[in-house]
Amino acid sequence: MTDDQPTPAAAHTEPAAAHAESTAERAYHHVRTRLLDGSWPGGTLLSEGVVAIELGLSRTPVREAFLRLQSEGFLRLYPKRGAQVVPIAPGEARSVLAARVLFERAAVDALAERGPDALTAVAAELHAACEHRDPHPVEAGRHFHLTLLRAAGNPVLTSLYETLWDRQIRISAAATATRAHADEDHAEHRALADALAVPDPELARALIGAHADSLLARIA
Repeated sequence: MTDDQPTPAAAHTEPAAAHAESTAERAYHHVRTRLLDGSWPGGTLLSEGVVAIELGLSRTPVREAFLRLQSEGFLRLYPKRGAQVVPIAPGEARSVLAARVLFERAAVDALAERGPDALTAVAAELHAACEHRDPHPVEAGRHFHLTLLRAAGNPVLTSLYETLWDRQIRISAAATATRAHADEDHAEHRALADALAVPDPELARALIGAHADSLLARIA
């Protein structure tokens, strides 16, 4: 056997390690997705065994996923009972949405400094985002708001805004739990796009605040 050929033991352990990593990641992404899209709202008690059966996995990768999500603040683990989804605290929602308003108003201000053409150009992009609605309302909202941030042309601002998104997305999922709420979001998005099309940056700033207040009121 040459030096560059793996030993039988290595050939056996490397795929096993890769398999263990992939199952842990699979469990993590499955649970995380359902936490973020509102499928498992705050207070829900999760069972390692039930999730493992859903995924066709052993409990070990699910336990690893739960531990990782506890470290990220999404779950609270209880020995022999499972994991509870950490509810969104009203104070957390208020703080996250306040930060979101600051970022979005800064984006409008940056566009306004570049003149009316910049505002009407982003309005056209936002109207297009409204017309091509994602079937998942949270993803539709993400696409709409990130379109505004990216149009402002400040990559640092956009990057910081994106780091908030996981925290925002749980709030958005809770606030768009019904079709009526999703339609309300859509109408508020269109109103913002219309204000920028005029263009009326002051009205747009006011609508950004009103939209955040609307989201907060639904989960308060």
